[in-house]
Amino acid sequence: MSFGFLGIQFGWGLQMANMSAIYEYLGAEPDQIPLLWLAAPLTGLIVQPIIGNMSDRTWNRMGRRRPYFLVGALLSSAALIFMPNSSALWMAAGLLWVLDASINISMEPFRAFVADMLPEKQRARGFAMQSIFIGLGAIIASALPWILTNLFDVQGGSSEGSVIPLSVKLSFYVGAAAFFGAVLWTIIRTKEYPPEDMEAFRAKNTERRSIGQFFTEIFQDILHMPAAMKRLAWVQIFSWLGLFCMWLYFPVAVARNVFGAPSETSEIYQQGIEWAGLCFAMYSLVCFGFAFLLPLIATRIGMAWTHIISLACGAAGLISVAVIHDPWLLMLSMTGVGIAWASILSMPYAILSGSLPPEKTGVYMGIFNFFIVLPEIFASLVFGWVMLNILDNNRMAAVIAGGVCMLIAAGFMLRVRDEGNSA
Repeated sequence: MSFGFLGIQFGWGLQMANMSAIYEYLGAEPDQIPLLWLAAPLTGLIVQPIIGNMSDRTWNRMGRRRPYFLVGALLSSAALIFMPNSSALWMAAGLLWVLDASINISMEPFRAFVADMLPEKQRARGFAMQSIFIGLGAIIASALPWILTNLFDVQGGSSEGSVIPLSVKLSFYVGAAAFFGAVLWTIIRTKEYPPEDMEAFRAKNTERRSIGQFFTEIFQDILHMPAAMKRLAWVQIFSWLGLFCMWLYFPVAVARNVFGAPSETSEIYQQGIEWAGLCFAMYSLVCFGFAFLLPLIATRIGMAWTHIISLACGAAGLISVAVIHDPWLLMLSMTGVGIAWASILSMPYAILSGSLPPEKTGVYMGIFNFFIVLPEIFASLVFGWVMLNILDNNRMAAVIAGGVCMLIAAGFMLRVRDEGNSA
């Protein structure tokens, strides 16, 4: 059921570890990078609630969620193939819009898929299993350029004058195959449960709706969010704002601040970016291992306290980069981030799922994504100014700011209880 997330995370992992570097290879300045990343949160804001609403109302021979898995996988794989062949900044930014929209088409129904298929008492385990496959996919994807360069001696660009290293290009090609193959495996190897009352389901969903009615329905669902969702919203906002700061600037910060690369054209810069990919692989490895422990810990101390402690570990990991100059010590920082990442991918959804009406699980999972993408949109629009005018384009300072945001998220989590309806 969750194996497709390995492929989805292959797409995300390659993007997170390499997109800022690709932008710098193509001439972007540090304060331009946040705006160039706007595609990721904005497409999530638009696509996920729409796909969630549509998948709630879908049933055909492939099921409810699986048709969307397939469409998203086909489009994402194509975008992954074209991305590393970008010859200009505008081309890379445009392909990122296509890639992120396509990934979101596959990803949102996967969240609802677990809630559809599992009883409430197994959902924490189900979402933790997604974290396991997310961690595994990200480990391979993040480390792949380093592996190709250092173990397979892949060097240079794929053609004369290419600014994007061949190791990055080949990694994206492998990612395209992994994305499609893993999602296809889930489609083939799972069978969805049909609605309990098929006649009522078909009668309701064959009603014609205008575009206005469609968005009015989503707006009404937003107004009537469960209490658990409202309180978890602030946790999500600051958790993902912290992660977004890390994804934007950690790879280029390692290359510039830790490895001391003078420019993106130097060999040291590529070494730093590849090392940052290994760091991302480290936090994904920790995520993979810690996800096995999450259900056990949550059983003992509760899902809410599990998430609080995990977020605090992530905050400590990101803030600690302020005093780290040895590349190997960054692996220790990423251990804390990996603990937080495993919990972020599972605990909020497990807490939330108990409070959602079954007939609206898909749309509410999509709306819940608002609290991931809205702060990222804010950061994309504003953080460039912050970098230029407050942080003096210091990439490492941006990473530290991400740790502070994650600490604030842990504070907001103190207001949340495990029981969805009473949270």
